[in-house]
Amino acid sequence: MTRVYVSAVMPISLEQAWSVLRDFNGLPDYHPFFAKSYIEDGKPADQVGCVRHFHDHDGNSIREELLTLSDREHLCCYRILDAPALPVRDYVAEMRLKPITTSGHCFGEWWAEFEVDDADHDDVVQRVGDTFRLAFEGAVKVGGQGA
Repeated sequence: MTRVYVSAVMPISLEQAWSVLRDFNGLPDYHPFFAKSYIEDGKPADQVGCVRHFHDHDGNSIREELLTLSDREHLCCYRILDAPALPVRDYVAEMRLKPITTSGHCFGEWWAEFEVDDADHDDVVQRVGDTFRLAFEGAVKVGGQGA
């Protein structure tokens, strides 16, 4: 099992970061990798069990199912159902935010565990890590606009 872990201190409040990152359908609004997204079957984007179907700028699609969304714990957990351009199996990811009480900023951590063939390991680990890092950076840009 491979594990990718990324953490960040974001110079915005927990509330600002969560308002961006909790939107399971919002990736194209803050992440440079993704072009469009929709929730299948017209379900709400915050309904556990909903499936987001999104595309990168090259047209590759990914389908992910929301497993947990907690406004109390500022936590989101999801799994990949289908990602033809990302050669992983049994992929589950979790993102959690916490306040940094001394500064008013936000600490974010995002990790994923999955199986990947040795030949694809380094590329996939880099892509997943970049995805998480850029999500935190995008949350700062978008979430900080209201500050």
